[in-house]
Amino acid sequence: MTSTKEQDGGSRISLNKSGGGRLELKKRVDSGVVRQSFSHGRSKSVAVEVKRKRAPSKAEGEGAAAGATVARKAESAGGAPAKARGRDSSSRSGGPVVLKPLTDSEKNARVRALADARKAEEEARVRAEENARRVAEETKRKAEEEEAARERKQQEEARRQAEEDARKKAEEAAARLLAKEEEERQKREEDEAKAAAAETADATEVKEVKAETKEPAKTEKQQPVDASAPAVKRKDAEAEDSRSAARPRPAKGKGKTTRGGSESDSRNDGRGRGRNDGRGRRLVLDSDAEVIERRAPSLAAMRRRQDRERRQQQVQDQQPIVREVVLPETIQVSELANRMAVRGADVVKQLMKMGVMATVNQTVDADTAELIIGEFGHTVKRVAESDVEIGLEGLDDDEGDLKARAPVVTVMGHVDHGKTSLLDALRQADVASGEAGGITQHIGAYQVDIGDGQKVTFIDTPGHAAFTEMRARGAQVTDIVILVVAADDGVMPQTREAINHAKAAEVPIVVAINKIDRAEANPDRVKQELLGEEIVLEEYGGDVLAVEVSATEKLGLDKLMEGVLLQSELLELGANPDRSAQGAVIEAKLDRGRGVVATALIQKGTLHVGEIIVCGGHWGKARALINDHGENIQQAGPSTPVEILGLDGVPESGDLLVVVESERRAREITEYRQRKKHTAGIVAPAGSVEDMFSQMAEEKIGELPVVVKSDVHGSLEAIVAGLEKLNTDEVKVRVLHSGVGAITESDVTLAMASRALILGFNVRANAQARDLGKREGIEIQYHSIIYELLDQAKARLSGMLAPESKEQTTGHAEIREVFSISKIGKIAGCMVTDGIIRRGARVRLLRDDVVIHDGALGSLRRFKDDTKEVREGFECGIGIDAFMDIREGDVIEAYEVEEVARTL
Repeated sequence: MTSTKEQDGGSRISLNKSGGGRLELKKRVDSGVVRQSFSHGRSKSVAVEVKRKRAPSKAEGEGAAAGATVARKAESAGGAPAKARGRDSSSRSGGPVVLKPLTDSEKNARVRALADARKAEEEARVRAEENARRVAEETKRKAEEEEAARERKQQEEARRQAEEDARKKAEEAAARLLAKEEEERQKREEDEAKAAAAETADATEVKEVKAETKEPAKTEKQQPVDASAPAVKRKDAEAEDSRSAARPRPAKGKGKTTRGGSESDSRNDGRGRGRNDGRGRRLVLDSDAEVIERRAPSLAAMRRRQDRERRQQQVQDQQPIVREVVLPETIQVSELANRMAVRGADVVKQLMKMGVMATVNQTVDADTAELIIGEFGHTVKRVAESDVEIGLEGLDDDEGDLKARAPVVTVMGHVDHGKTSLLDALRQADVASGEAGGITQHIGAYQVDIGDGQKVTFIDTPGHAAFTEMRARGAQVTDIVILVVAADDGVMPQTREAINHAKAAEVPIVVAINKIDRAEANPDRVKQELLGEEIVLEEYGGDVLAVEVSATEKLGLDKLMEGVLLQSELLELGANPDRSAQGAVIEAKLDRGRGVVATALIQKGTLHVGEIIVCGGHWGKARALINDHGENIQQAGPSTPVEILGLDGVPESGDLLVVVESERRAREITEYRQRKKHTAGIVAPAGSVEDMFSQMAEEKIGELPVVVKSDVHGSLEAIVAGLEKLNTDEVKVRVLHSGVGAITESDVTLAMASRALILGFNVRANAQARDLGKREGIEIQYHSIIYELLDQAKARLSGMLAPESKEQTTGHAEIREVFSISKIGKIAGCMVTDGIIRRGARVRLLRDDVVIHDGALGSLRRFKDDTKEVREGFECGIGIDAFMDIREGDVIEAYEVEEVARTL
């Protein structure tokens, strides 16, 4: 009997019943374990079962097919060794190999292993390609370097060859020159030898003539006249001369003989004298002044003459050279010394003699430098560096080229009188709500279309007292001034200042009486007060138009605009748009995202994008033009306010904007202006020793060093001016640095040197500056309202003032009796007549109402006990410290000194 049972995993167990009735387990499956190897050193143990061959059923056939599929996958994943081992065991067992079906985790592991293998293969391929590319690039680079090295070597060889050729040519030229000089020298020596021979012959003839003239007359009478005698005598003389010339010359100092006598005779007997023939040769004469011999100058004499000529030439070279010194308007002392070719110390010494204390690094004006140049014997050529600005503004426009332009209207008045609100009502905008503290702290420029294509350019100026420079700038660039006066406040200090600015600029005024909607408004009072400021309105027979308006209720705005247009028609405003642009910088700031932004008002011509412009000491190319609505435009005509981007620095408010033809011209102009600004700050003042001592005394004044940074240049200018107005004789504000933009690390570093206070107006410090300031203990203050900044600075200066000593009399005591105590001195027995006498107070001793002594109270006793105070009507004993001249009838006055804090 046989029974078959399926077990887990697909194995089959057969139960056989033997003849003896016993059940046996017949094993039909052989199992084993195989270890599979994968890539990257991974391996796995796999169980393998081997079954005996039998006829499988249908279900078993499907299982075998699935096992075969799994086996193929395992083989592709690296399971070849397992398959081989399966074949070996199958061959040993004699039956077919049946693999156990794989689980899902094993299948996923094999799939991942296959993917990893493919990925590794791809990475290996990419690395191989990268290595090949790198090798190719390295090979190419080495080839280029070798080629460059060869070229450098060839160039070096060519250079050396050229230098060698030039050296050879120079040597050849020098050799030719030496040969020529040697030839000339030999020729000169031959000429000198010939000249000496000719002189010798002349001397011989002279000697013969002399001998003939000295023959005795008697000889002539005794001898007959023979025509051939002179010839015979000459022949004898020539023979004698030739013999004497052939005779050897004696040694020096042994009676050397000359023609006509010995040398000793000519020197000692006075029969011979030496003279010069004018050509450097020595003539030896006898006692009758006849020429005996001509000698050439000795070598030592020639050397002495050459030395003498050389010394004379050196003296001539050492004579002062008169130079023409080019002198600009201002010049540095060291540069002045260089141009005169003298030492800087000599120039400083000469300046001190003139009473000017200056170092070599300081600058002097042209007049002082001209005096210095005259002292050194040079001539002066005055030039002006400002010549570079000649023709910068161009020529005046012809009347025929002028076209009508929009009027420029500046709104001015006292703070909080409604200037910005009035302008908002005209523009239908809301700018006032965005201003810190409700006051305007910047100049704003806007262009409003009032209908019918007519445009008006408005400039809004601050009204606070600190913004005087801004109001003055607004009046300078405007055509018409709208003077805003609050009906409930009347004429105020800044109103009067605005009137003065308008009169100085000679521009017409239109008065806008604002806030008439308020209950306390009184326009008539405002008109009367304007009369006191010499502003005569039309209703009083003057020429100034006054309009009652309300910015909040928008009342009277049309009438105000009619008055403005009427004034512009009377002015006949015009400009030439077809020329290079000119304008004025109204405001400038440093924007974090856009860089330097300058708000300018174009006055003449048309400004285009890309043109090169100059603004004060800065220049740049107009990268972008933005109108008052924030729109990018390509050009801006006359009377158009526009923001300009592209300058290399923040210009000052009020600087002239001009378009130039080239970058070179722009750079020359800006460099001159920057140099002029730099030198203006270090011009050496003419001073004396007294000035030096007074300067030393000023250094003892209490100083508050500050570093000021603002968002725009106009506010910065107002802050610095306000701080300087706080200065007194005892304390002052010293502005170390002022600039536009955020507070940076360099500002904190500058403040660290003087422990200065950093003031930021509408700007903030970056992270690095904040950290550095916190570490070093530098205080950084942020403000958005200018008068709060000035008030805090004023409070700090007040704290630096020395306290004021205030004296307060506490009481009087009359001396009734004087007691003398040993080892102590004199004690005054007193009666307190008024007030109170306290221990530790200061006292004065009065005798006949005259102060005899002023000192400290030494002791205060009542009876025998020390007391703190004695009031009126009580007796006491008083001892005065270090003073014993006390008499009966004297009065002791007690007082206390109280220190009171002072304020500016």
